[in-house]
Amino acid sequence: MSAVLKKELKIYFSTPTGYIFMGFFLLISGFFFAVSNLFPASPNYTSVLGNITFIFLVVVPVLTMRLLSEEARTKTDQLLLTSPLKLTDIVLGKYLAAVTVFVITIAVTILYPIILSFYGDIPVAETLGAYIGFFLLGCSFISIGLFISSLTDNQFIAAVVTFSALLLTWVVDWLESALPTDRVAGFIFVLILIGIVSAWIYLTIRNIIVSVSAGVAGAAAFVAVYILKPDFYDNAIVRFFKWFSLLSRYQKFTNGLLDLSSIVYYLSFIFVFIFLTIRVLEKRRWS
Repeated sequence: MSAVLKKELKIYFSTPTGYIFMGFFLLISGFFFAVSNLFPASPNYTSVLGNITFIFLVVVPVLTMRLLSEEARTKTDQLLLTSPLKLTDIVLGKYLAAVTVFVITIAVTILYPIILSFYGDIPVAETLGAYIGFFLLGCSFISIGLFISSLTDNQFIAAVVTFSALLLTWVVDWLESALPTDRVAGFIFVLILIGIVSAWIYLTIRNIIVSVSAGVAGAAAFVAVYILKPDFYDNAIVRFFKWFSLLSRYQKFTNGLLDLSSIVYYLSFIFVFIFLTIRVLEKRRWS
């Protein structure tokens, strides 16, 4: 894994990719720091981190688009896939390289609250919590970009699809108030989710009996809930998207809350996308 990590870091800093990522990130964060803190003399630095989350829409595709797609385009992925390296080491090496560039960049921005501390007291605990949330949010987005990069041999397509996927996380939050909240809509939505899970089980193990049985059992359980406790489905769609929303969970960190469930959620989210990336490479190795 360390060999892959070193190779990726060398590529980041021997090509414009790493510098474009860091330059754009620091330019935007510096602008918001000046506007939100320096000019109005405000000590509330957590608002800066909250306001610049949109940077991920642009910089994450730049950071991740070539990680695996470039290997597929140049056919060097065949060398990797036939090497003694474990797929887990390959994927983790590439992921950690992107995360390292990200960490170096946000480490530079720690200078901003340090500068503020020279002129007054800043909420240290809240600022530290906001940085932890910002780091986890960025790592989650990077894991999405890595996965999408494994699906194509075209860097441009990888960047566009990653941008679209990240934009979707913002759009879902914006549309939250427009989602239906009535009981019937919630019930139908849950049944659709059960169908999706059953289809996923079938695609994973290719066993129609198991997948149908799981779907029927799940549907029966949720029908029973509908009969015994129908108010469970009130506002179910909004609660579902809010629970899964990466951005909603990040808001807790900006409010100074170090929420353990959100930390576990972010780590689980990262694990799932790294696992999916490994599965993609595994399929390619044996195809």
